[in-house]
Amino acid sequence: MTKFPYLRQDFTASLVVFLVALPLCVGVAVASGVPAELGLITGIVGGLVTGFLPGSSLQVSGPAAGLTVLVFEAVDTYGLPALGVIVLAAGLLQLIMGALKLGRWFRAISVSVVEGMLAGIGLVLIAGQLYATAGLKAPASGIDKILGLPGAAADALGSTKALTSLALGAATIAVMVLWKKLPKQAQAVPGALAAVILAIAATAAFNLPVDTVKVQGLLDSIQPPGLDAFGGVGVGIIGTIIAFTLIASAESLFSAAAVDRLHDGPRTEYDKELMAQGAGNTLCGVLGALPMTAVIVRSSANVSAGAKTKASRVLHGVWLLLFAALLPATLALIPLPALAGILVHAGWKLIPFRQVVSLWRAHRGEALILVVTAVSIVAVNMFEGVLIGLALSVVKTAWEASHVKLEVIDKGAGPIQAYLSGNATFLRLPKILDNLESLPQDRPVELDLSGLHHLDHACRTALENWAERHSATGTEPVKVTEPELESEQSKEGEKVTVA
Repeated sequence: MTKFPYLRQDFTASLVVFLVALPLCVGVAVASGVPAELGLITGIVGGLVTGFLPGSSLQVSGPAAGLTVLVFEAVDTYGLPALGVIVLAAGLLQLIMGALKLGRWFRAISVSVVEGMLAGIGLVLIAGQLYATAGLKAPASGIDKILGLPGAAADALGSTKALTSLALGAATIAVMVLWKKLPKQAQAVPGALAAVILAIAATAAFNLPVDTVKVQGLLDSIQPPGLDAFGGVGVGIIGTIIAFTLIASAESLFSAAAVDRLHDGPRTEYDKELMAQGAGNTLCGVLGALPMTAVIVRSSANVSAGAKTKASRVLHGVWLLLFAALLPATLALIPLPALAGILVHAGWKLIPFRQVVSLWRAHRGEALILVVTAVSIVAVNMFEGVLIGLALSVVKTAWEASHVKLEVIDKGAGPIQAYLSGNATFLRLPKILDNLESLPQDRPVELDLSGLHHLDHACRTALENWAERHSATGTEPVKVTEPELESEQSKEGEKVTVA
C-alpha cells in the first residue's frame, strides 16, 4: 500500500467518474449523429491513453457536449468516414502545438470569447436536442433549429408518440435538476445515471412508444479511415480540422485551469497536457471515434469524489472498457428522449448566465464580446463565430490600448498650446485630427507630443501633414515637441519646427 498510498480514494473516485461519464459518452455520440459505441471508445481512450500521460493529474478526458454541434455538422457534410481523418489531423496538430510549447498561449484567449463559444454551443445544443426529446428531426443550421421550434411544438402536440417522448425527456431533465436537492447519500449515484435508469424502468413498465439507442457492437463501430477518406480532404475540411483543433484545445486547457482551482495537488503543465490531448485525439482518429477534450463535469466529479492521482481517471477508462465489452446490449435499453434530456441539461449549464450579468455591470465590452460570439455561432457556424469573437476581442483590446488625451490651452494671446498624451494610434486618429483642425487658422500653434508613450506611423504622418497645412496659411510654422520614446535625440521641452 505504501507504493499506492491513495489507491482506495482513487478507486472510489474512478467509479463515480465512470457513472458520470457513461450516459454522457452515449448521449454525446447519439447527438453527434454517430453510433453510440464511438462515444464509449473516446471515453476509453481518454482514460487509458490520455489518463496515463503527464499534464494535468486530475482532469478527465472524453467526448464533450461542447463539440457535439461541430461533429454533427462535420458528419452531415463530409460523412462518417471523414470524421476519423478530421480527428486524426486535429490530434496531430495538437501534438505539434504542444511540442512547440504553444499550450500556454491558449491562456491568452479572451475568457469572454471562450464563454461566448460555450454559450453558442449550448444554445444550438439545446435547440437541437429539444427536437430529439420529441422524436423529431432537427433542421441543419443553428438559426433554423431555433426558428423552427414553434412549428416543432405544433407538430408534437398532434402526435401521441411525440408527446410521450417529450414527457420522458422533460422528466429526465426534472430528475437531474431535483437530484441535487436530495441528501448527499443519494447523490452518490450521479443524477444523469439515475435519470437514465428511471427512464429505462418507466419505458419498460409502461411499454412507452419511444425510440431507443441502436446498438452495432463495439468492434463493428470501429471504422478506421481508409485511403479514400484521406483523398477527400479539401479546403472545407481543412477549416473544420482547424476548428476542431482550436476549440478542443481551448476547452481542454481552460478546463485544466478550472480544475487546478479545485484542488491543492500538482498544477497543470499546459504544453504537456496539450500533447496528451493530441495523443488521445490521434488514436481516436485512427479508430474513427469522436474527438475528445478534457471535460469539466467529469473532472470536477473526480476531484469531489476525493481522487488524489491520475489512477482514478485511468481506472474510469477500465470500467468503460469492461462495460462496452461485457454489457453492450444494455445500451439498447436506453430511450433516446432520456439522452436528449441529459444533453439539454448539459447545454443549459454551458450558458454562463451569471457571468454575463456580472460582466455587464463591470466590463460591458467583454459582455458584448461574449454575446456577439454566441449569437454568431448560432447565426453562422461554429468556426466563423469563434473567429468573429476573436476579431472583436482584438479590436477591443487595440481600442482600449489607444487611449489618448488632447488638451488645448488658449490664453487669448500668443500661440495656442496643444498637449497630446497616452497612445496615439490610427484608431484614435479621426478624433485627434477633428480637434486639431478646429483650431483657429490665423493663430500659431505649439503641439507638444512629449507625453505620448506610443506614436504609430499613421498618426505621425497625419500630424506632420496637418502641421504643414496649418503652417501654409501665412501663420508661424507649427512647433512640434517630439515624443521622448520615439526620438532619443530630442530632449524634454526641445522645439522642432515643421516648415
